[in-house]
Amino acid sequence: MTTYDGPFSERRVVPRPDVDLAVFEGGAPDGPVVLHVHGYPDTHRLWRGVADLLAEDHRVVAYDTRGQGDSVTDAPDEAFAVDVLADDLLAVVDAVSPDRPVHLVGHDWGSIQAWEAVCRPGAEERIASFCAISGPHLAHVSAWVRRVLRRPTPRGVLDLVGQAVSSSYVPFLVSPLAPLVLGALGQRTMVSGLRYYRANLGARSRDPGDQRTRVPVLQLVPTRDVALRPATAAASDDFVDAIERRRIPHGHWVARTHPELVAAEVGRFVRERERAAAGRPAPPR
Repeated sequence: MTTYDGPFSERRVVPRPDVDLAVFEGGAPDGPVVLHVHGYPDTHRLWRGVADLLAEDHRVVAYDTRGQGDSVTDAPDEAFAVDVLADDLLAVVDAVSPDRPVHLVGHDWGSIQAWEAVCRPGAEERIASFCAISGPHLAHVSAWVRRVLRRPTPRGVLDLVGQAVSSSYVPFLVSPLAPLVLGALGQRTMVSGLRYYRANLGARSRDPGDQRTRVPVLQLVPTRDVALRPATAAASDDFVDAIERRRIPHGHWVARTHPELVAAEVGRFVRERERAAAGRPAPPR
C-alpha cells in the first residue's frame, strides 16, 4: 500500500473487468467499516471532510468509481450499467472487509449504485446499513412515475412535474453535444462520467418487484437540492424493511458543504446498527 495524506492514509487497487478501482482507506483499524461512494462528477475526495470526522472511531474507506479519478477506463457505455457498478461496489466490500459487514454511504450516482447493491439477495450479510444522499433507486423511481400516471392526484402530478423540471439537464448530458461542450471546456472527468447517464437513463425500466432490501436504510434528503426533489426519496418506501428519513435544509453537495452534519447522522446510524447487531439496547435520545 502507498501512504497518502488526509483521512484516507492508504491506497490499494481492486481489480475489476475493464478497470482497476483505486481504493483509499484510513481511520481506526478495528472500528466499524464505513464505505463511502461518490457520485458525478466527483471522486473519493468528496468524502474527505466526512471521513475526517468519522476516522477516530471508524475504519473509513472510499474509492474512485469506474471512469472517475484514478479509476481510469476506456470501457464502453454498457460497462457503466448499474448492475456492473453494484458488482464493483461489492468487490470493494469483499476486499476491504471480508469478515465483517460494512456500513454504506452513497451520494448522487454513488447512492444509485449502492441502492442496486443493497437490493441484491443476501446483501444484508455483507452490508450492515446504508445511508442514501441525493440518489434514489432507478427502478423504484420508475415505479413511482408509473403509479402517478396510472392514478394521478394533484399532489402526485405536482411532484412529478417538479422532478421533471429539476431533471431538465439530463437530455443534454445524454446527447452527442455534451462530450463536445465539456471536452472543449477541459472537463475530461465530466466527459468520462457521461457514460453513467448514457448507460442507465432511457434504458428499459425493470420490474422493481424483486428490488427489495433488508438492509436498514437512512435517507438524508437535502430540501434545497436542485437536481432531486424530496418526493423521489419516498419512491423506495414500499421496497425496504426499515427506513428512516431526515430532511436537511441544505443543497445537493451537503457532504462537501456540511460534512459535520453528514458525519453526525452517519455516526449515529452506524452506532445504532452496531448496538442492534450486538443485541444491546439503544440509549435514550
